[in-house]
Amino acid sequence: MKTTLLHIKNMVCPRCVEAVRTVLEKAGYRPTEVTLGEAHLDEHTPADPAAVAPLLREAGFDVLMGRAEQMTEQIKGALVEYLEHLRTARMPLTTSAFLTDRFAATYSHLSKVFSRTANLTIEKYLIRLKIERVKEMLSYNEMTLSEIADQMRYSSGQHLSNQFRQVTGRSVSEFRRELLPKRLSLDQLA
Repeated sequence: MKTTLLHIKNMVCPRCVEAVRTVLEKAGYRPTEVTLGEAHLDEHTPADPAAVAPLLREAGFDVLMGRAEQMTEQIKGALVEYLEHLRTARMPLTTSAFLTDRFAATYSHLSKVFSRTANLTIEKYLIRLKIERVKEMLSYNEMTLSEIADQMRYSSGQHLSNQFRQVTGRSVSEFRRELLPKRLSLDQLA
């Protein structure tokens, strides 16, 4: 079956997949598959990306037109998966090894495309991503800072604490004291 493929920006979690599916179905499209960053539409309901874009924009998503934008969003999705890999793997891969395994390109190429499109390096984006995950873990108040540092593969609680302050502008203690800690959605990181 022939399908129309749309590349979609700001899809970072399973709820985003469901939200995109719902938007497309309400608009009369029949998605055959929706995954992070992509939607495949049935050939009987071909979609013009320009017509779909405003509908998705209302829900916080964007249709990607250029190859560099598409690759950048795919890298962002892979980095979200990499965070889970970091937490669960006994011997985790390096960021570059993980990404080059995923994409048929060198890390140098991926890094250049990402930096040009996102105006941020892959490394800095990954740090922001990790800090958002740390904020989430801190807000649950179930683990010590050392446990979080271990799980997120920081060399020490102090290293995590220093990086947290660099990224957020405040200490972990200050963050914990706030009644409603401010977290960023993943699409706001770059």
